[in-house]
Order: sequence, then structure tokens, then C-alpha cells
Amino acid sequence: MKEVTIDYALRATWQAVARMYNEEAKNFETTMAIGFTLLSIDPKTGTPSTSLGPKMGMEATSLSRILKSMEEKGLIERKPNPSDGRGVLIHLTDFGLEKRKDSKDVVLRFNEVVKNNVSEEKLKHFFEVTDTINKLISDKKIYTKDTTKN
Repeated sequence: MKEVTIDYALRATWQAVARMYNEEAKNFETTMAIGFTLLSIDPKTGTPSTSLGPKMGMEATSLSRILKSMEEKGLIERKPNPSDGRGVLIHLTDFGLEKRKDSKDVVLRFNEVVKNNVSEEKLKHFFEVTDTINKLISDKKIYTKDTTKN
């Protein structure tokens, strides 16, 4: 049997999680991307549109399409940012707040089931490994000019 790479395990697992979330989102007549966006918007004060993309790790063009769709569905509204006249705050509507609760419940259910099936020690190690991977990437310790050839 071939050895499974770390990259493959991460990608395959995330794709399975994304498929699961999208299947569940259909029950709420939405998508995983919209649910993730709902969870990324501050429910009380709104979120500046310019900080939403980086917060979600998403490109501006993809986010723009999602926000336009959310606005058409009545989930969000855009309001001028009182502290920056050029900026826009994304606020959840009452309907958006309801859908945000649905999204949060789905994520919490996933976490609950995983926690009930994986020991606390294994979960601790999982988070340690993901933290290490993220740190190696952010510190540029994987690919550098010395290790990457054109």
C-alpha cells in the first residue's frame, strides 16, 4: 500500500467535510459558503466588507458573488461605516440572524459528534499538528528560495 501524504489526508478530509456541510445546507436552502459567511459576520456590530475576505481566507471576487447572493436572499444589508465614510459594514438582517443560528447549530453538531468519537488526547494532538502546520507555512519554513527551484 502506498503511503498517504499529509497533504492528501488534509485535502480528502476537508473535501468530505465540505460535501457534508453542503448536503446539510441544502436542508436550509443555502450553501456551505453562505453559512460560513454568516458565521464570519459580527451579529451585533456588523463587519467591514474589506476585512471579511481576509478573515475567511477568500478572494474578493468570490466573496463579492456570495455577498450579492446573500443580499438578494435578504440575509444581509450593507450600511455605510460610521467610522470610515468610504467603507461599508455588512450587517445581518433578522432573517440572516436566523440562518446564522442554523449554521452555528450545524457546526456545533459536527464538533459534538467528533468529540464524542475521538478522545480528548487525540483531539489535542490534532490541534497541535494543525497549529504546527500553520506556523510552518506562515513562517515560510516549507518553501524558501533555497528549497524551491524554478
